[in-house]
Amino acid sequence: MSDRQTAVSRRDPGRRKPSTGRAAARRDRKGGKWRRGWFIAVLAILVAVPLLFHRHVPNSIGNLGSLLDTFLPWVGVAIPVLALAAILRRSATAGVALLVPILVWGFMYGNLLVPGKGGGSHDLRVLSHNVDAANKDPERTARDLIAADADIVALEEITPADLKVYKAQFAKVYPHVVARGTVALWSKFPVEESRSVDVGFTWTRALRAEVATPEGKVAVYVAHLASVRIGTSGFTSNQRNDTIKQLGQQIAGEKLAGVIVMGDFNGTANDRSLAPLTVGLRSAQGVAGYGFGFTWPSDFPMARIDHILVRGVTPTKAWVMKSTGSDHRPVVAELRI
Repeated sequence: MSDRQTAVSRRDPGRRKPSTGRAAARRDRKGGKWRRGWFIAVLAILVAVPLLFHRHVPNSIGNLGSLLDTFLPWVGVAIPVLALAAILRRSATAGVALLVPILVWGFMYGNLLVPGKGGGSHDLRVLSHNVDAANKDPERTARDLIAADADIVALEEITPADLKVYKAQFAKVYPHVVARGTVALWSKFPVEESRSVDVGFTWTRALRAEVATPEGKVAVYVAHLASVRIGTSGFTSNQRNDTIKQLGQQIAGEKLAGVIVMGDFNGTANDRSLAPLTVGLRSAQGVAGYGFGFTWPSDFPMARIDHILVRGVTPTKAWVMKSTGSDHRPVVAELRI
């Protein structure tokens, strides 16, 4: 080696190993995938917390527990947002952390997104709809409901003036009708017995009817429970909860084997406050429907507060109709008795 080469080598000892710096950079970049995105990872874990522990959120302050229960599925909206952030940040740590809320949300709601539930023949098609006291076009609503070709139609929030409209529109299709206060039932099959159901109001908002179907009698309850309110004191639902308890007690004592409960309950199946009513009953949407079946508000549904619950009969199909002009969407189910 010449003196000049020796001098250059001494001045730049790393010259003979030019790849060493690039390899280190690659290692740094690879390791950075795990060092980056910790903030996103923490947010991902925080998303899983309300999903896992929503039952522990108390109702003592503004009924926050019930409010969270009502809109709980929407917590999952944060997952794709955080996933996009993790991709842009190229963070492996955030990606792994996101598996926690994904698995929790999937365990809680994945069954609702499974296609092909229910199935088989049905004996009865039932429909329930809060038609909205402020509905500007009840005739259009009636036509939409008739087109669904249900055997039994339950309506809630009917004004006296609109009741005349529905009776006139339904007369040719549904020869049997029971109306009590602001709720009513129309049936293609004979109604052998009916009565008002006291749920604690000064006016009637629930009824019970025995419908004689070709496969046997079923008890049909139609109810419109008290509304919830969101105000300065929070999410208030005390009156609704009282009506739930009273209706639940009467349904629990029902003697007929086949029971169908329909109406606007102003609460979702996840709302812990509905437990006195839903115990022993199955949701037709949960058993035989696809998706969440949100019904309110009709323009952009965010919660399912309109329900068809059953006992002693088997749901084979369930779905939500398009808007009819009401602020709610109708719910439909096919049942095997």
